[in-house]
Amino acid sequence: MDINTLERLATPAFWLDTPLRVALILLGGFLANMIVRTVIKRVTTKIADGETAKLDKFDPAARKNSKDPRYWLMQDSPIAAVRRAQRSKTIGSVLRSIATVVLATLTVLMVLTELNFNLGPLLASAGIAGVAIGFGAQTLVKDYLSGLFMVAEDQYGIGDVVDLGEASGTVESVGLRVTQVRAVDGTLWHVRNGEILRVGNSSQGWARAVLDIPVPYDSDVEKVSELILKTAMELRMDEDNRRLILDDPEVWGVEALTGESVVIRLAIRTKPLEQWAIARKMRARLKAALAEEGLRIPLLNQTVIKGSAPSAAVAQGGATGEDAARGGDTAVVDPAEAGSKH
Repeated sequence: MDINTLERLATPAFWLDTPLRVALILLGGFLANMIVRTVIKRVTTKIADGETAKLDKFDPAARKNSKDPRYWLMQDSPIAAVRRAQRSKTIGSVLRSIATVVLATLTVLMVLTELNFNLGPLLASAGIAGVAIGFGAQTLVKDYLSGLFMVAEDQYGIGDVVDLGEASGTVESVGLRVTQVRAVDGTLWHVRNGEILRVGNSSQGWARAVLDIPVPYDSDVEKVSELILKTAMELRMDEDNRRLILDDPEVWGVEALTGESVVIRLAIRTKPLEQWAIARKMRARLKAALAEEGLRIPLLNQTVIKGSAPSAAVAQGGATGEDAARGGDTAVVDPAEAGSKH
């Protein structure tokens, strides 16, 4: 270092020029990063506390006295609080990382400009590299963006039972790129978030157990409906089920008519993930109640006739080639035809 350089470094004008601007740029970048991170932290904290996720704006006293299960089902439950905390933590981490990278890149570029570096070739190379990486990693970017929006919108969380199209089951892990779903048979599905076009969640808000009950065609529909509704109300009054069933059960009426039966539909609104257990309990009670009234689930309108003459069975149009080959003695015919022949 020669004498002229030393003399220049010793002058106040030098330190008030480029070094001061570089220091101000670094300080500004640092302060901007701190401010942005603080704002992100406050917003995500509000999300975790549930202040921005209320289903209603009613007075707390009115909400406490309300019988509408929307007021207490999800927003005030521990599960909802944990999900909000997880969601806010994930979103906050991603946003803080993005803000830090962007502000650091801008700060470095501004410092290099102050130091009289020619950024033209660097920016051109970065642009070309960005385009190439963009084409090669567009699927990866799509996965991350989709995962970010899924987490932000709380489409599903760990423990939810979901239908993602090709895969359905219980969610075991939610990441920004991949979601892991455990199927009923134990298969663990790894689903890329960018490939998820629809999400069916059976665990949010409330669920509904829907039962289609076939009864004999000549039954009194009104009386059978009353019996079904009475049985469902008894189920709801049980101590073990009272907290699981949210509303009074409803008989929606005749759902289908066939030659063998009348199908009556029953609907019971339950807490999330309890619809299957309630439906199983309801079927057991219905079986006992219908049997007590002498009502049986109708059989298919078929009669199985067994005989020793394959040719007779074939003549009746019911035996198959396999039956005839083994001395077939089984034929399925209409009961009316069987009654006329016997």
